[in-house]
This record gives sequence, structure tokens and C-alpha cells, in this order.
Amino acid sequence: MPSLRKFTSIRQWRLPVLLGFILGIVAIAVASCEQTQLLAKPVNDSQIIISSSVEPNTFNPQLMEQGAGILTFIYEGLIRENGQGEIQPALAESWKISEDQKHITFTLRKGLKWSDAKPLTADDVVFTYQDIYTNPAIPSYAKDFLQIGQNRQFPIVKKLDNLRVEFTLPEPFAPFLRTTKLEILPEHILRDSITKKDSAGRPLFLSTWGTDTPPNQIISNGAYKLESYIPGERITFRKNPYYWRKYNQNYSQPYIDRIIISTVSNNDTALIQFRSGRLDYLDVNSNYFSLLKREEKKGKFTVYNGGSQIGTTAMMFNLNTGVRNNQPLVNPIKSRWFNTVAFRQAVAHSINRQRMVNNLYAGVGALQNSPIAVQSPYYLSQKAGLPVYDYNPQKAKALLIKAGFRYNNQGELFDSDGNRVRFTLTANVANKVLQNMAPLIQEDLRQIGIQVDLNLIAVGLVVDKLTNRLDWDCQIIDGFPMTIEPNEAVNIWATKGNWHFFNRQPQAGQVPITKQRVADWEQNISDLYIQGAAAKEAERKQIYAETQRLSQEYLPFIYLVNSLSMVSVRNRIQGIKHSALQGTFWNVYELKSNLINN
Repeated sequence: MPSLRKFTSIRQWRLPVLLGFILGIVAIAVASCEQTQLLAKPVNDSQIIISSSVEPNTFNPQLMEQGAGILTFIYEGLIRENGQGEIQPALAESWKISEDQKHITFTLRKGLKWSDAKPLTADDVVFTYQDIYTNPAIPSYAKDFLQIGQNRQFPIVKKLDNLRVEFTLPEPFAPFLRTTKLEILPEHILRDSITKKDSAGRPLFLSTWGTDTPPNQIISNGAYKLESYIPGERITFRKNPYYWRKYNQNYSQPYIDRIIISTVSNNDTALIQFRSGRLDYLDVNSNYFSLLKREEKKGKFTVYNGGSQIGTTAMMFNLNTGVRNNQPLVNPIKSRWFNTVAFRQAVAHSINRQRMVNNLYAGVGALQNSPIAVQSPYYLSQKAGLPVYDYNPQKAKALLIKAGFRYNNQGELFDSDGNRVRFTLTANVANKVLQNMAPLIQEDLRQIGIQVDLNLIAVGLVVDKLTNRLDWDCQIIDGFPMTIEPNEAVNIWATKGNWHFFNRQPQAGQVPITKQRVADWEQNISDLYIQGAAAKEAERKQIYAETQRLSQEYLPFIYLVNSLSMVSVRNRIQGIKHSALQGTFWNVYELKSNLINN
């Protein structure tokens, strides 16, 4: 499935989108000069047609749980990251960090405007951070990235003048500069939705910019603005005439007039449409690679290899012991199994991951063993002490027996109370990799006596189970984020984090639960992430090494395999710099369409 998460910034699933603390500031002018041979006056009505099986559940950036990849087209933050993960100026043209690392002053570009031609000023920055991101009444995904220190304090943001804002941090916070790529939102449009409440006393912001909102009412500051949305068919974005980027002060960017995201149900359908010329872009999984490489010249497209994927496949058990409306989220019998460390370790040893690489990725892939990407300077290797789980069914059985489980004469596994070990594995039905991976896991676990029932459902239902209902046994996810900067996964590891899926607490506005427990190791990892963000570089590496050791010992996630990040793009689309770190459209503003090559 082409995942638009790859196109987003801080929330890489690619929460996403994916991301080390590099203060390599590259001037926009330099990046533009490198593109001199590619950029020219755009052809009228030029467009790129891509596809996704995921549609947005809302157009409100802070409430978006599905389809968040579209945000890369319509919003920018104070800074951005290029394809190599380097920090560059965006809405802010510069910044200054105080000697004590606790004060950062950003200077905005002159003449910034929203897509409705209204000025974009320091007031919008203060409003976004103060009234939305840190508002306790709004379940903003940004909160997890902005809470600093053991007391989880937010930075204080202050307007100095129309072009300057100052952030004051409670303590040094190494990832903060990179965090300011978060979307800036329009105060003049959204202010009333913050101050006004519905009949239940909740801010109207929680119901603002739904998918039924007229597109011209959704105001953006990015390269594009929303033009139309037809549910089940397509989303269309039109060039934002007030976007700030220009080439040589003569041509406004972006160069391509429209981006169309066609709703396509699954990978195979997308492949058919790409080969027939109906799509300009395709995520290339290993099953398609050989076919597409043979057709490159004839089909007038190029297969780009961005290196090892930042997102991986992962399996997780629901460790939540909570009760909602007098009903346990997870069957208490199953919950005891899932919360037994030896059970999770046995499952990890029973999965033949190399077979997955061979069968699902045609041998072009790698085993994943850490929540931090191999490309990261914080990555802990097996040689340096990272625990790994090689395929070893006999060891898996021994772990289960030692933990009190037993086998009958047919090799079926039972717990100490005589309950047959059986659970449901849920996955996104539209994802070809997960469709094929789930039966392999089912077969592997059958070899150690566990019966697995498969539940392949629509991605919207998967998201609902993970974020709202919380009533699932076991999940496998594709595109699970592997970060470069560890703090960009804090929303996964913080015990109250929005993506702390394996033991998720209800977020603002959700039905409360009782009897939920947080394990010592779970709290320990959460605390270490807080410490790591404030520590000096050498100490940070030690701290994040320990988080990796703990995560692999206790296995809230069983990491499986990941592939190469490959895409196919029509040759008429020029300027592609596909990156495993940032995806294909991180530089959408400088892409150009040459219709002669079509």
C-alpha cells in the first residue's frame, strides 16, 4: 500500500513520518541553485497523480489519525528537514539559540501569507503552540514532542514583534529545534473554535475542519491548498498562489499546478493503474521490483532506491489491563499470557523472520531488532549488546514450559489453568505485505502449539482499535517508525503518549478506563526518554542504548523485517530526490512536470 505517512514530517508511522539531531543548517538558496538545470516555467495545468488506500478522517492537522501524509503538501513549520535529515529554514528564515540552550528566538520571513492572502505573523506561531499544541482540552499529537523534563513542562512562547518569537525551555532540550517543524496554523480562522464551546463544554476546534468542510475554508501555508475532496475517489490540491518560495525571484514555486491523490483500494490495483499510465507514482514493494525494472524504459518511468526503509513491520500484544464500562479491554485469561515476558520472548523466537525476507521481499530486506533506525548514531548493534531473537522453536517451547504453560499429546499449548492458548491477530487488509505476512506468523506459532485466528480488516478499523476502542489482542503493522532522533518516538514510549499503543491510556475526550497497570520496565523506558532529551551527547547515546536493551528484553514490540525504500515515478516528473528518511515529496515545491515526455 502506498503509504502517505512517508510524506509527512514528525509523525512517521511515517508519523508517518520519518530524523538525528543535526544542526547542519543548509540555506534554501543553496538548495535552489543545485536545481538550476531542472527548474523552468511550469506548463499550465501540470499535475502529479498518486494514490493511497487511506483517506483522512479529518482535515484538522492536530486530530488527523489517518492520511496525515497530505500535510506535507499544505503546511509548513518554522523549520524543515531535507532528504538527508538536515535542518533547513522554512517559515523562519533564521534562529538564534542562547548560550544556556534554554532560549531560542526565531525570525520569520517577511511577507508570509496564508492561502487566503492574510498575513502570517508571529501571532500565528504563538497561537499554534500556546492555544492548540499545549491546550489541555485538545488531544494534540504535538503534546508528546513538546513536554520537557520529568515535570513534562511545555516551553513558553512569546511574541517579540510581528516577525520574531521566543521559546523559553524549562531546561536544555536537545531535540527542540527539530520539533519546530510542527505545522503552524492560522489564528484568524481557528481562534473562535478555541474560545467557543459545544454543548458538552468542549472547544469547537474538536469538530472544526472535518472532511465535509468546504475546501476553500481550509487555510494552508504550504506549497498547495485543498481544492476538492470526493470521499472514496480523490483529494485534489491546487498550487498555493501565496506560497513564499520563489526561484531566482522570477518564478513562484511550486512548479506543478495540481497534486491529485486517487483513492485506490490496494497495492495490486495501484500497480495496474501505474502500469496503464493512470498514476504517476507508485510505492515499489519487492514483489513488483523485477517487473517494473524490466518496464522502466518502455513505460517511461524510473525506479528510485532510497536505501533501507525507516519504517519496519512490527508485531505487538495488547498489554492493557484496563476496564471500560465494566468490561475488560482484553480477555483476562489472554491478558495474563500477553503480560508474561517469557510468552512474548517465546513468540519472538518462534517467528521465522528470514523466511519473511525470502518470501515477502524476494531476499531484498533485513531483519529489524531495534526501535531506532540503523542509520541513527544512537543505534545499538547486537555486537554492542542489543538482545536479538533468532528463529528457535525449541527455545520458544522451553521458555513457555518454564513459564508454566504445558503441551498435550497433540502438541497444543495450554496455560497452567488448562486454557487453550489462542488469540486473534489483526492487520490491515489492504496491505499486501501484511496479507502475506499474517499467515506466515500463524503457521510459525502453530509450530509451538498456539492457535492464531486472523482478522484482516480495513485500515480505518485498525486505527479505531488502536486509538479509540483499545479492544484488540495482537496487531501487526507495516511502516512502523524507526527514528533517527530517538525523541521523535517519545509519543510511542511515554506512558501517556498518543502512540503508546501496547498499553494506551485514554486521551482527552475519550471514555476513561480503570485498573490499568504500568510495568516497571515500561515506566523506566519512559523516564529514560525524558532524561535522554535533556542530556549531553555522549550521555544521550548511553541512555538510548539502555532503552533499546530494555525494549528488546521486554518486547512490547516484536520487530520483524524491513525492506528497501523504492518508488517508481514517471520520467516527466523531474527533480525527484527520493529518500528513505523523508520519502518522495519532501521537495514537492521544486518538482517540475515535462509534458513532452508523457
